Amino acid sequence: MTASAITPVTLLTGYLGSGKTTLLNRLLKHPAMEETAVLINEFGAVSIDHLLVREASENIMVMSNGCICCSVAGDMVQALRDLYFKRANSEVPPFKRVVIETTGLADPAPIMHTLIEMPLVAARYSLSGIVTTVDAEHGERQLDNHPESIKQAAVADRIIITKTDRVPAAVTESLMTRLRMLNPAATLLTAVSGEIDPAKLFDTGLYQPGKQVPDVAKWLVAEAYRPVATSPLGSPARVQASAPRHDDCINAFAITLDQPVVWQDLVDAMETLTTLRGDQLLRVKGIINAAGESRPRAVHAVQHTIYPVAVLPEWPDEDRRTRLVFITRDLDESFVRETLMSFLHKSPASPVSVEAAA
Repeated sequence: MTASAITPVTLLTGYLGSGKTTLLNRLLKHPAMEETAVLINEFGAVSIDHLLVREASENIMVMSNGCICCSVAGDMVQALRDLYFKRANSEVPPFKRVVIETTGLADPAPIMHTLIEMPLVAARYSLSGIVTTVDAEHGERQLDNHPESIKQAAVADRIIITKTDRVPAAVTESLMTRLRMLNPAATLLTAVSGEIDPAKLFDTGLYQPGKQVPDVAKWLVAEAYRPVATSPLGSPARVQASAPRHDDCINAFAITLDQPVVWQDLVDAMETLTTLRGDQLLRVKGIINAAGESRPRAVHAVQHTIYPVAVLPEWPDEDRRTRLVFITRDLDESFVRETLMSFLHKSPASPVSVEAAA
């Protein structure tokens, strides 16, 4: 990999005690972690001493399997910068991906924002995906009592359910059902004592190392969002839980536009949504059929931040419709749909269909 190449970054998050550090310990020992740089909060929390080969600097250690551990020390931007230049100067082995471990109470959004908005970082790294650990033993209680855990699960591309050996199968299945409703597009995996194949966790983003054509279908997973009934006023009918839960405020849905749209109108609509309701837009992904263009565009937004738009080399399938998927908090799809259509009224007639997680 050349020094100028864009390096994919995976965020590893999860609530306190969810097994994130155990998972990371196991991952560090796996042969597949070769050519991986791992940013951790502190070396003391992760047992890497027995694998240590040399110290590249005060906060960077190189392990026997070629994996690189870097202590964030409170400054992720500086850590990523150091890694980039040390790789360019051959002071550390070449790495083709980065994994960033967040603290148990961390909101993933600011880190995602840094990867998108900070020029020093965005020019060299790109967000590939988010992996969230959820504790099978205490996960339901954490989801009930801690909004941070809800957000970590809601924005994930992969959800790893840990400690499944410590609870009955019915408890794990109940948790999985709840997580599917919360984030229908995330892949659910299980890990006992942190054992899992790293290949199942990485490269979940739009662009993946070694692939010239993006796997849009795998990235978007639009089919995961199922139809729901609507009320006479057009807003989705809600099924109230027997008791209020934090994830009752999470809504996952897709909006499909049957006809091409004027690109600038869609840009204006997305910027309006992120400006007015950015705090409530946890994650947005989409493939866009822009009027007058033969190739699709991909959009991706996290709260107030919109990723740089990508023009894809080709359509992933025969479906040429614009497909936008949303995960929101305390924000109904009717508001999103009406905002979009208020800008798209100048576009060719675009009948809209709405699908949502059941």
